[in-house]
Amino acid sequence: MDLLTPDLGLLFWQVVVFLGLFLILRAFAWKPITESLNERENNIQSALDLAEKTRLEMTALKADNEKLLAQARSEREAILRGAKETADKLMAETREKASAEGQRILEQARESMQNERLALVAQMKKEVVTLSLDIAEKVLRKELSDKASQEKLVTDLVSNSRLN
Repeated sequence: MDLLTPDLGLLFWQVVVFLGLFLILRAFAWKPITESLNERENNIQSALDLAEKTRLEMTALKADNEKLLAQARSEREAILRGAKETADKLMAETREKASAEGQRILEQARESMQNERLALVAQMKKEVVTLSLDIAEKVLRKELSDKASQEKLVTDLVSNSRLN
């Protein structure tokens, strides 16, 4: 049973060795170990803080990207809408110009046809007058070929005319 009950001297030396080892370890090992653990804890905490900061920045960047994307989409829609309106306006103006040009050409054609018709009527009147004069001249020559018919025509004209 001696093995189970320690001797008082052995117990004393064990306590002395333990305290000595404790002081040596405390002086040379525990301080660097605790400093290293504290440094590691600080590094881990700074890494966690950096990760949280980076996550917040990424969230902000993602929100900014979404905002920029929405803005780009709205600008694209506005540009497309403006281009469509401009194209519609240009087409309407082109139609109006074409219609006005068509009306102008029609009006010119009508005026040209009217002028040609008037010129044709005037020429026909001239030809009718010329033809009538030629016919009248021929008839008068035939009727007035002798002296008696000429005197009769003159007396008829004088009697029909009223002299004041």
